[in-house]
Amino acid sequence: MVEAELFATTRRIISTCTRLGISLASAESLTGGRFVASLVDVPGASAVVRGGLVTYATDLKASLAGVDADHLEETGPIDPVVAAQMAVGTAVQCVADIGISCTGVAGPDPQDGKPVGLVYTAIAFGGKAKVFEHEFTGDRDAIRKQTVQAMAVNLDEFVAELAFGPESGQGTGRGTAVE
Repeated sequence: MVEAELFATTRRIISTCTRLGISLASAESLTGGRFVASLVDVPGASAVVRGGLVTYATDLKASLAGVDADHLEETGPIDPVVAAQMAVGTAVQCVADIGISCTGVAGPDPQDGKPVGLVYTAIAFGGKAKVFEHEFTGDRDAIRKQTVQAMAVNLDEFVAELAFGPESGQGTGRGTAVE
């Protein structure tokens, strides 16, 4: 996905959320805020985007995004439940209707036994989250870009389904529900 495609996708997200009257917030780890920055590049984003948490350090996932500290200690930060709790937590902390999150390994080295390129993203709505597992390739920058792109595509499909229903042809059903 090139920059123009990413902008078109984020513009569609902002437009759909504006029509629905719903707000967004993000909790980002490996992307360091790139996803929320891509949203606020769109004129009118302030009607939708509440904010974002950059929880790059593991302890901030618990203290800022509300991830269970015991679970973090047990699994480490690269985990589907962590992604789900980050998404739910950012929605709560930022008082947003939808929370979106990412956690993963951008490299150059594996982390906590998890391979470079393993990324979990999640979208939370109504206190429940849908988690997506990704296996990206390339260098650190490529993995971070692919993460932002996946977050945008998944969120675009999610809000299109909210707006137009499950028959909209937008959803892929690839995610896993986590409560």
